[in-house]
Amino acid sequence: MSGRGFDAEVFGGRMPTGGRDLAVETHGIRPVPEDNRFGRPWRLFSVWFAPNLTMTAVFTGTLAATLGLGFWTGLAAMLLGTVLGSLPVAYLSTWGPRTGTGQLPLARLPFGGGVVLPGLVQWLGSIAWDALVGLFGGEALAELTGLPFWAAVLVVLVLQGALGVFGYALIHRVQTVMSVLLVLAFAALAVKVLSGHPIAAADTASGAGLAGGVVLFTTIALSLAISWAPYASDFSRYLPAGTSSRSVFWATLLGLTASYAIGEGLGLALGTSLGDQTAKGVADLLGGGFLGALALAVIALAAVSSNAMNDYSGSLALQTVGVRLRRPVSAVVVTVLAFALILWMHSGELAAKFQNVLLFVSYWIPPFLGVVVPDWLARTRGGRRVDVLASVSVRPWAAVVAFVAGFGAAVPFMNTSLYTGPVAAALHGADLAYYVGLVVSLAAYFLLRGRPSVDLD
Repeated sequence: MSGRGFDAEVFGGRMPTGGRDLAVETHGIRPVPEDNRFGRPWRLFSVWFAPNLTMTAVFTGTLAATLGLGFWTGLAAMLLGTVLGSLPVAYLSTWGPRTGTGQLPLARLPFGGGVVLPGLVQWLGSIAWDALVGLFGGEALAELTGLPFWAAVLVVLVLQGALGVFGYALIHRVQTVMSVLLVLAFAALAVKVLSGHPIAAADTASGAGLAGGVVLFTTIALSLAISWAPYASDFSRYLPAGTSSRSVFWATLLGLTASYAIGEGLGLALGTSLGDQTAKGVADLLGGGFLGALALAVIALAAVSSNAMNDYSGSLALQTVGVRLRRPVSAVVVTVLAFALILWMHSGELAAKFQNVLLFVSYWIPPFLGVVVPDWLARTRGGRRVDVLASVSVRPWAAVVAFVAGFGAAVPFMNTSLYTGPVAAALHGADLAYYVGLVVSLAAYFLLRGRPSVDLD
């Protein structure tokens, strides 16, 4: 690789000098030098907790009722899916301190120039998540303030875009504060919503339909958590090289699982009573007044918190594919494009579009993991250190072929309202696409890459 893909003039830049340095970070995908590292791994808990305690998680929880699952069955499926989806994120997060490099830039190691393919998919995915979460935030702010929807969306996007532009240190600081605020707000909302509210414990589906629903809901929960995998080391790359990998892993895993358990658990308890999956629907469920306004404020703030992560990682993905824009400028590009997508999503039936976007933007991630993880294990075998700038790609064509093969093999197993594959239909809606994509890409990459004939570093 020899550093050619990490031009210091464009992809370097100013780095924060510590957690209190809140000036604009212009540094892009170039590895962070060890003498510029700072921070402690426990901060990763709030970094991954705050962005996921959103109405997106609550609405995801309500999908269990539409699949015929009662509260306890849905809870078990949700927890299983969340843990399965969070494990890769936690593992990839440990690569940040060891390399000082973001997640998509690290994919240059196996993919070489072929990183353009996953890089573009990741960039488009960050825009999709921006739109999905920003839609709820814009609706909430419009309902709260009386602003036109488009103007409220602009306010949310400007705030989140500012966080994305200022970058790593400010995002870490804001997520710590937001974690405290969101826990208090969600606790108050949960007490109000669930007081006297009957929780449907019994399953309404049975037999093969119930089994298919359990598998599909597990996959939906998994898709929500695993969607962060291509972002993972972006938010740990400034940690010192000697940071405990175990601490990084557990802080990330616990932050993700705790936030999804709270948000999706509340959605499970609400079930079909939250039939109107909009910000106004949530406020109406609370009876309006102070708690209704509080709910709207929480939705708007959580959207800003979550989408700042999308803007930041999207800016790194755009640089990774070779677009020579400074990182703050590329963060603005992601934000602007999300605005158009939000307006489109606001124009029709939300529930179907929500599930489609949620699943489709994540189907590529297991095939991606099936390439980057075995390549990483080969490079770090025997405790070897990875020098990103000096490393070479081994048969990058093999990475591209395995990635495409994994995604292609998953198509018959997909289940969304846009498309249901023949295998998923035969299995009563059970969606196995994520698991098939991972296994096929792993097998293909193992066979095609083989043992390297040159040194990896």
